Amino acid sequence: MLSSSQMLRRFCCLSAAPASPLSSITTPSPKKRLVFLGSPQVSASVLDDLFSASSAPGSSFEHFGHNHLWKTYIIAAIVTQPPSGRDRGRKVMPSPVAQHALDRGFPSNLIFTPFKAGEESFLSSLKALEPELCITAAYGNILPTKFLKIPSMVSLLGDDPGFFLRVCSMIPIQSTSESTFGIGTVNIHPSLLPLYRGAAPVQRALQDGVRETGVSLAYTVRQLDAGPVIACEKVEIDDQIKAPELLELLFDKGSKLLIRELPSIFDGSAGSKALPQDESRATLAPKITPEESWLSFDQEAIVLHNKVRAFAGWPGTRAKVSVIDPKSGQNNIIEFKIIMTRVYGGDEFQSCEMDDVFFRKGSLIFTCGGVTALEVLELQLPGKKVVNATAFWNGLRGQKLKKFRQPSVGVVMQN
Repeated sequence: MLSSSQMLRRFCCLSAAPASPLSSITTPSPKKRLVFLGSPQVSASVLDDLFSASSAPGSSFEHFGHNHLWKTYIIAAIVTQPPSGRDRGRKVMPSPVAQHALDRGFPSNLIFTPFKAGEESFLSSLKALEPELCITAAYGNILPTKFLKIPSMVSLLGDDPGFFLRVCSMIPIQSTSESTFGIGTVNIHPSLLPLYRGAAPVQRALQDGVRETGVSLAYTVRQLDAGPVIACEKVEIDDQIKAPELLELLFDKGSKLLIRELPSIFDGSAGSKALPQDESRATLAPKITPEESWLSFDQEAIVLHNKVRAFAGWPGTRAKVSVIDPKSGQNNIIEFKIIMTRVYGGDEFQSCEMDDVFFRKGSLIFTCGGVTALEVLELQLPGKKVVNATAFWNGLRGQKLKKFRQPSVGVVMQN
């Protein structure tokens, strides 16, 4: 039985074409070795596009330039998050990217699942493949400098070799002599860089209520999402789209950008057009925490509506209400997830008690800060299915709703 590292070396030997001088435009170059890094479903869709494009007859990756032909590429390995417990049963399952790769018949020994991208055993196995380019799409792990050094040193005859010297100054490498430079790592980032650098660009953009966002294709450097931008595409969005739908849309467009730009990335000409980011415009999109999911109705309705859209999927948005039985006076506190909302345009709520929750035309109306109100159209009780506001209201059977307010905790002063 071969060890995994031996199997990796065997794969490289079998799949690599014999080296030969590039003497004319009709002489095909060996296939370029690409490593893909991604984890969630949106990454799996990018991987699928790469699989399809690499195997398509007459693929757009047949790219002429600099007196030779880059024929196409092979996906030499896939890197993804380790298997984890998902769904209600918490069954341990591979990431969507790993599952998709296996479904496509990709060799399981070439799917790497390190807990951290800096693990020595992982880096050693990856080096054995001698990748010429790494592509990341929502991978979910920080890439250390040791990883960024791995893409192999290849001879590039691009129009702007100085670009690679600039990138190399940001990513330390073994040598930059004789015009040999690593192609490096390229990332699909779902924002218009330098805006919303970080782990949650789509969620933070929606939370801010932006009406224009986009996707960027950028080189990866040590500083977070700060590399030169190869290409980007703007997208106008409405005030109803949620994070999962926007993520899918942006990664779909990002995948098309990648497919379009891969030939220029491989031959080095992408470097001549890649633009450095304007650091004075940079904003951050920090990771979302579950503690942020609670709604405070002291905020304006538009702020809460944008948060519901931004946190849709995970972690969701939560609220507590008091359910009051007018006959017995019994008061129960319940918690639920708020699934769909919109800003209320009526003014009836202004005559109601501030903490009252009332029902109008299929919506629960919550009064909010700034003399505004939020319509809740769909919600979900713990352990239950999503229901519309009408079904929830009918289930109350005459009981009243009030916004729940945490009792103030008094401080007792002692002498």
